[in-house]
Amino acid sequence: MNLTVLAASGRTGLALTREALRRGHTVTAIARDPGRIDVPASARLHKVAGDVEDPASIAGAAGTIVLSGLGTDRAGVLLAGAKAVVAAAPRRIVWLGAYGTGKSAEVAGEAAGALTNLLGDRLGDKVEADGLILAAGGTVFHAGLLTDGPESPGRRTVGLAAGPPLDFKAVITRATVAGAMLDEAETPRFEGTIALPLPD
Repeated sequence: MNLTVLAASGRTGLALTREALRRGHTVTAIARDPGRIDVPASARLHKVAGDVEDPASIAGAAGTIVLSGLGTDRAGVLLAGAKAVVAAAPRRIVWLGAYGTGKSAEVAGEAAGALTNLLGDRLGDKVEADGLILAAGGTVFHAGLLTDGPESPGRRTVGLAAGPPLDFKAVITRATVAGAMLDEAETPRFEGTIALPLPD
């Protein structure tokens, strides 16, 4: 498959890019600075400069299936990214969100309230971006606290109704999230809905 990875130089974007190549896919990896996409050269890897705040750069690079590892500490960037990706009109979008925000807040329980203070003005941006992707028929993965490390061998993906309470002591590796997002890109199960990657 030909896949596009947005924010490919970030830690989650790198995990997505590496796993996609490992699975034999051809990857267009987009980053503001493609030189920061720290992945060995491959005939199936195409590094491209793109910035979500320049929608034309995304439209020119996005293929039919887009996976986003976009995360930010600035308000407005996620929404700009969602708008740019939706405008590019890919056939499938697999987007990274945060568990305990927006539609997953109620399922996540009391701990989700702490995210309001933690995310500040970025919370609304995340929620609005998720809504735009869902309205376009994309899948939004609401992951818990991310860490580095290997993919969990017992990982699984569940729908929002099966979500556990949010636990700030529990973590999930970016490799585990990347594996779940790529499963969805290859064989969609949660189109137009929120999915939860769980380590086991």
